[in-house]
Amino acid sequence: MSDLRPLREAVRGFAALVETPIDLKQGAALLRQLVAQGEWLPERFAQPDPARYSQYLLHCDPDGRFSIVSFVWGPGQATPIHDHRTWGLVGVLRGAELVEDWEKTPAGMKQIGGVRRLEAGQVDIIDPAIGEIHRVANAFADRVSISIHVYGGNIDRIERSTYALDGTPKLFVSGYSNETGPDI
Repeated sequence: MSDLRPLREAVRGFAALVETPIDLKQGAALLRQLVAQGEWLPERFAQPDPARYSQYLLHCDPDGRFSIVSFVWGPGQATPIHDHRTWGLVGVLRGAELVEDWEKTPAGMKQIGGVRRLEAGQVDIIDPAIGEIHRVANAFADRVSISIHVYGGNIDRIERSTYALDGTPKLFVSGYSNETGPDI
């Protein structure tokens, strides 16, 4: 059985942080502590799906102010180009991820900068005020990677978009791969 104390502490920390407009740097530090703490994630929330990446709800704030989700990436799996429409933090727990930032222009989607690699223990900040469209992929073609995401709301209720390269948006609401989270 997993020791959920690190997750419990993170939930308390994020609940305190969202009492006022969140300081994303403080949130990133809090998530960095969580992903540095080893094997706390229960195995049932670390299972890959061979067809697509999995999103397991670990905690949703009762007031809907934030949610914590584990993303489990099978070998070579990736998201489409997408937005968030809320703040977010991504911390790599195991493996590594590749991140491409994009922007929508009148001519279509344009990649900004190169591909960034996030290693285990690193945290990325998603801030709609400075750009929040990206594509994420497992950095490995032969093994699973796992990241922990914290969003400014229940990400299962936020309408967002994926984007074709010509800039055409397609609305979606992401779902979870589980019906119940861990009892923390």
